[in-house]
Amino acid sequence: MSEILLPEQHKYLQKFIKGSDTLLNEMEVYAEENKVPILSKDSAVFLEQLIFMNKPKRVLELGTAIAYSSIRIAGCLSRKGILHTIEKSKDNLKLAKKYIGKSGLGDKIKLIEGNALEIMPTLKKKYDFIFLDADKTDYKTLFQYSLALLKKNGILFIDNLLWHGYAAAEKVPAAKINATTVIREFNEMFIAEPALKTSILPIGDGIGIGVKIN
Repeated sequence: MSEILLPEQHKYLQKFIKGSDTLLNEMEVYAEENKVPILSKDSAVFLEQLIFMNKPKRVLELGTAIAYSSIRIAGCLSRKGILHTIEKSKDNLKLAKKYIGKSGLGDKIKLIEGNALEIMPTLKKKYDFIFLDADKTDYKTLFQYSLALLKKNGILFIDNLLWHGYAAAEKVPAAKINATTVIREFNEMFIAEPALKTSILPIGDGIGIGVKIN
């Protein structure tokens, strides 16, 4: 069976993705030049569509980085919607604050400084939508915390489940073996989770979608 999405088809679809605004374009350039991992454009568009369609009032993001996805999420929230986003890197926090300030969306974004592994157990209110894009070695624990904090019918959105192609590769570079093993084990756990209706989609670097059913 031939590939469904060939390179030329991918290129064709990319032309339909609207260009970023000035601030997002600035952030994309910074991320590329400084090797800061952010959502791919197709993953970001998909994330925005989900926010538009589901109109969550409370969103939790695990891994703010420079606030690229934070700003895209906040820009799609309803008037009463709020995003809580957690980041532990001091360097990232400085940049995130700068970009959130420039976005004019500071009233929609609450930036929480610290380690999500320590902060999540202290959170009391549940969320309609949770976006997981933190350290891969923490995915399993953050996933369990996310399940506890996700409302029934809430959505869990997870990035990097194809892990640059290594999740399905027969040969993996030595430097990537540990993280690849974690992602492979996580994917098995994620798909088998009985509390969620799950799927892994070939968008960007692999997007996991889970809807809490009980």
